[in-house]
Amino acid sequence: MTAVDDKTIVREYFNATGFDRWRRIYGDGEVNKVQLDIRTGHQQTVDTVLAWLKADDNLKGLTICDAGCGVGSLSIPLAEAGAQVFSSDISEKMVGEAKDRAAALSLENLTFAVQDLEGLTGRYHTVVCLDVLIHYPQTKAADMIQHLSSLAESRLILSFAPKTVFYTVLKKIGDFFPGPSKATRAYLHSEAQVVKILESQGWKIERNAMTKTRFYFSRLLEAVRT
Repeated sequence: MTAVDDKTIVREYFNATGFDRWRRIYGDGEVNKVQLDIRTGHQQTVDTVLAWLKADDNLKGLTICDAGCGVGSLSIPLAEAGAQVFSSDISEKMVGEAKDRAAALSLENLTFAVQDLEGLTGRYHTVVCLDVLIHYPQTKAADMIQHLSSLAESRLILSFAPKTVFYTVLKKIGDFFPGPSKATRAYLHSEAQVVKILESQGWKIERNAMTKTRFYFSRLLEAVRT
């Protein structure tokens, strides 16, 4: 199956059965143990990014693109902290949910759009892309990283499921994303390859982190201009 097919699968999944599942996971309502574990892991990744950005003490007025914003878990707190945030997602339903969550806050510095990653344009101080690359194979991810790089002036933050022997084995036996309502195919990515792509675009790794729960695995890299 081609990379274009992967994008179609992602869009259709998150506009259909996947929307209700992941809206619950990213919310605060009752979920099963696996979903709670994934919620915890995802929130840890979001919290790490927020901590990094807040530690720099320059969020107010900073332009940030949240590519693949989901229900706004990162975009909304960034806007609340004073950043100028442009948020996009391939799923119309996800963007609709994010807008609903943000509506009560009346945030004038937060804009949402239904758009796939490759269609994004503009220039931003910081570009963030969390839990998106897992849906795409390495060759497609390389193109995505290069495009995100072209949008970022000073910083690019990415998360991906790392390709290690341990996680590869888990994936093969079906434990990586368990359950009948699993999302799209989960792709693992070599950290060395991701770093190589970033370096080829003029970036160096500034900070990194690893989030690991029972069912959620995410490597987080912050790249800055050399």
